[in-house]
Order: sequence, then structure tokens, then C-alpha cells
Amino acid sequence: MSDVAAIERLVVKHAELKKEIAKIIIGQDEVIEQILLSIYTGGHSLLIGVPGLAKTLMVNTIAQALGLDFKRIQFTPDLMPSDILGSEVLDQNRSFKFLKGPIFSNIILADEINRTPPKTQAALLEAMQERAVTIAGHQHKLELPYFVLATQNPIEQEGTYPLPEAQLDRFMFAIELKYPSIAEEIMVVKNTTSDVKQVVNALFNAKDIIAIQELVRRIPVADNVVEYAVKLVNSTRPNLDTASDYVKQYLDWGAGPRASQNLILGAKANAAIHGKFSPDIEDVHAVVKGILRHRIIKNYKAEAEGISEEDIIDKLL
Repeated sequence: MSDVAAIERLVVKHAELKKEIAKIIIGQDEVIEQILLSIYTGGHSLLIGVPGLAKTLMVNTIAQALGLDFKRIQFTPDLMPSDILGSEVLDQNRSFKFLKGPIFSNIILADEINRTPPKTQAALLEAMQERAVTIAGHQHKLELPYFVLATQNPIEQEGTYPLPEAQLDRFMFAIELKYPSIAEEIMVVKNTTSDVKQVVNALFNAKDIIAIQELVRRIPVADNVVEYAVKLVNSTRPNLDTASDYVKQYLDWGAGPRASQNLILGAKANAAIHGKFSPDIEDVHAVVKGILRHRIIKNYKAEAEGISEEDIIDKLL
């Protein structure tokens, strides 16, 4: 199948996939779109929102519709790295045998990732970056495709440990979940308090997802779009001579090169699902907030004046 035909097929399949997910998840279209974009590009997503916004249900539903293995890890203050990765145990023959942890799956839901201490959070780093884990000096490869979809409670809540910047940078998207509208909440209540059970059908499989990821990588990008994305990321760095007064005034740190890479990959995937054969600056704009939101670090002045990351990104655009 040619790449043109593959993109046209992806447009149709993507629309069907969103319909399938909508059987269970009411609203949250933008959130679902960004999670799917990260899956089509092989990235990870961090979902930020207060408890009770169906973050877990959303990830579970997406995994079912994609036909992928799914495991949920509930992060708690006493969780150990071995509880995630697995451990070596002595078998009956007195030889060591590796017992795989829940991280060995296609989609990992890291639920409330910021409720566990940094040592356990760091256990995910190698898995997210290298698609492998090292136990007792042996590296174990993870099955592809592999995604971490983590949920995080707002850091103002009690009992949370902020994720370190190095780990935040591993997430392609940081996606904010907001409360549903009154109309959406009425539909949620009607659907969840009746005895009607909706069945989610698997429309893809692991091979299909890997083929989509390869297709997205092959999509050509014009030099001016790459240049625009890189300059946009560059403009977030307050320590550069070229930084604007606004950025110097409100930011401590800007985004790194991984943000530029993700902007282009996200723009490619966004173009593909809309039937375009090459991304333009509009596609970069479509993904920029989710990609930069967690990579720019505000200073105290921005906090004091109530300026959000979104405000800063809007100003840069």
C-alpha cells in the first residue's frame, strides 16, 4: 500500500476509533485526540486532572479499542521499583528466575504517578526511553508498541511528589483534563446509572500501530516548518541573548531539543489524521500547548502574577 493510500485509510480508521471510544467516554475530544497522536508517534502522555474525571477509564477504553495489552499500576507512597519492573527469585532448582512485573505490557497506565517517591518514579525512566528494563545486570526488552500513559493529581494536593524535570521531559504530551460541561455531565450520569452495557470493539492490533508509527516517520516536512518549530522552542529559553524580555521576566527554564522533535512528530501525526500529506505551521500550533506545557518552568514572578504556562505559550505564538 502506498503512503498516500495509508494516510487516507488512517483518516477513516481514526474517525471510527474516536466513535468507538465515544461509546464509553463522553466529551474530552481534545484529550483523546492528543493521546491518540502520542500513540501514533510512539510517545508517552501525562494526564493531569483532579480525581474523578475518568482518566483511568479513558486509558482502559483506548487500550481496548486499539486491541493492545493493558496493565494498570496504582502508584502509592510505599510502592517499590521491583513492584513495577519485576524481580529475580530462586526457583525449585536453586537458580534465579526473572518474574516480570506489570511494566511488561503494551500500554501501562501509571495511575497517580506523583503519589510515589522519586526512586520509584525513576524506575519508569529506562522503560520509557529505551523500551527495556535492566534487572540484576540483565537487560530485558519490552514488547512493542509500548506506551506509558500516566495520570497525575494537581501538585497542590496532599501526598504528592512533583515529577523531576528529566522525567517530565520523557512525556511527549502533558494533557490537562477539565470538568465536563453540564450537558456532558448529564449524559455521563444517564449512561453510568443505567443497566445498558456498551462493548468496545478492537479496531487495531499491535502490528497496525507499529505500521502507523512508521508511516508518520516517513511523512515529509518542509524546511520552513522545521525551522519554525525549532525557533519556537528556542524562544522559550530565558538564558539566551535572543530571548524576549517577556520570557526573561517570567521563565526560569525553557524547553530542550526533545520538544522540537516532538513538535515535528506531533505535527506530522496531526496532518495525517486530517488527510494532509505534509504538515504545515497550523499543525505545529495544534500540538504546541500539550508539548510545551510541562517543559517550560515559570519563576516566582509568573506565579505571583497568576500567569499560566498557556498564557506564556500564547504570547510566544
